[in-house]
Amino acid sequence: MADPARIDARGPRFAASITAVLLLVATLVSLIGVSTARTGSLGNGWVLSQTPLAARAADPGFLLVLVIALLFVWGVAAPRTAPWSVLYRRLVQPRLAPPTEFEDPRPPRFAQGVGLFVTAVGLLLHLAGVPWALPIAAAMAFVAAFLNAVFGLCLGCQLYLVLQRAGIVGRRGPASA
Repeated sequence: MADPARIDARGPRFAASITAVLLLVATLVSLIGVSTARTGSLGNGWVLSQTPLAARAADPGFLLVLVIALLFVWGVAAPRTAPWSVLYRRLVQPRLAPPTEFEDPRPPRFAQGVGLFVTAVGLLLHLAGVPWALPIAAAMAFVAAFLNAVFGLCLGCQLYLVLQRAGIVGRRGPASA
């Protein structure tokens, strides 16, 4: 029986792969939306600052980043039921060799929270009329997800470990093996 305090280390990388693709699309879509558009023939102003709040919220880039942020919320609140986790456990993991590497689930969950924070800041600044905030936030989250998916480098997990060493998070010891 699997230890609930440990997770298959391949699962978070699988989720990061899907998240990276979604964030790449979100970054590209937000680059062609109102977030980066200039006004006038001289291009001396920003369309976003003159766009009504409802139109900012209806921007396709905003809506896509919002969906991704909601997926991050799901990953933080109920990681076992999050879509990418369920997809991995039901469709991918049974087709792979049994896991040989397990990890504490707290750092990947914290990393989901970091992704949520970054995308939420971009969403809020976009609604406030700050040009480029949305594509920059989506691109930052994309870079983190890409590094995890391709190289296994989870920036949020590394931040968790630094904060744990400082005694700020994870005050109980690491999950037993």
